[in-house]
Amino acid sequence: MASDQQVPGHVGGSVHVSNVASELVKLGHDVEVLVSPGDGSFPDDGAKWIEMTPPLGLRQLRWLQTSRVMGIAEQFQPDVVIERYYNFGGEGMQAARRVNAVAVLEVNAPIVDYSGSRKRMIDRALLIEPMRRYRDWQCRQADLIVTPRREIVPSWVPPDRIVELEWGADTTRFTPDAVGAVPFDRNQTDTVAVFAGAFRSWHGAVQLVEAVRRLREQGRHQFKAVFVGSGPELSRVRHAASKTDGIQCLGQIPHDTMPACLAAADIGVAPFDVDAHAPLSLGFYWSPLKIFEYMAAGLPVVAPDIDRLCSLVRHEQEGLLYDANDPNGLTNALGRLSNQEERGRLGRSGRSRVVEHFGWRAHCEQLTTAIARVRQHRRD
Repeated sequence: MASDQQVPGHVGGSVHVSNVASELVKLGHDVEVLVSPGDGSFPDDGAKWIEMTPPLGLRQLRWLQTSRVMGIAEQFQPDVVIERYYNFGGEGMQAARRVNAVAVLEVNAPIVDYSGSRKRMIDRALLIEPMRRYRDWQCRQADLIVTPRREIVPSWVPPDRIVELEWGADTTRFTPDAVGAVPFDRNQTDTVAVFAGAFRSWHGAVQLVEAVRRLREQGRHQFKAVFVGSGPELSRVRHAASKTDGIQCLGQIPHDTMPACLAAADIGVAPFDVDAHAPLSLGFYWSPLKIFEYMAAGLPVVAPDIDRLCSLVRHEQEGLLYDANDPNGLTNALGRLSNQEERGRLGRSGRSRVVEHFGWRAHCEQLTTAIARVRQHRRD
């Protein structure tokens, strides 16, 4: 149940839904998926894709589709209902209760309030705290909560109902030798750093522009950068890039073309700026799709040395982690990767690590194991 996600789509949520559905089918499960239609046909992967766009295209109105979701559940009679958590969702949890299915709430954004939360202030003004109460209700309905980070789930939820599970990469498509049209220009002697994803302030994309500018001012003209994606900060990145040579902004490209794009680059950069996003005061709760895809493509990863990232990318093993408080940290880390052999060593290690631990198949195997445990407990 993910009606606020477009499939096919470009953003992490769309990729997540598509890959989980596909891998569950490969594991032998019958899967029906409720999503908004994207730009193109639904995947031909064995899952049954059902078009369900939120009313008026507003995900805040998802809950108005509850009766339709109930009807689909009563017809399909699923053993399990998985819903991507949203503040104004919950229709999947209601449908699971209607058909006595295992209810799985997949949580990628904080359910708890952070310091200075606007929602918290509104709740307090309304006295009865309707938003907190509804969020808590969704958690109570769930037999299982799947999340990258325990701290974004209310503390009262019993630990045995929570599974911490990272996202992943399609390691069969994202490979160092992926072929296809490469959407950017490069020379044989270039060292190309790529940033892929949403352009929001806390993704820190503009920091890569500044790092490349400094490197080129030092005479290291082999360093170039390619930016893939769109978002509010893209105009800022383009403005900064207009003052620096060696930078290309591709905008949004189909996700199917990303494997060849990454395989043609040399370094994957994820310059997150946690101070630019208040909810991250709870800790780095994302499971960063870009990092897993960089690693799968055999790229050494450059990222700040912050909580959780350092457990995904080990410093000097799969990439280089820099001090986020050092204004030259990203520049220096990129500069260290001028050596092709060093990039190759880190990239091979990253590829090996993501294949073993962070593929979508591994994600879905762990997910189905956790669900099976709940079903067994019910039978007992």
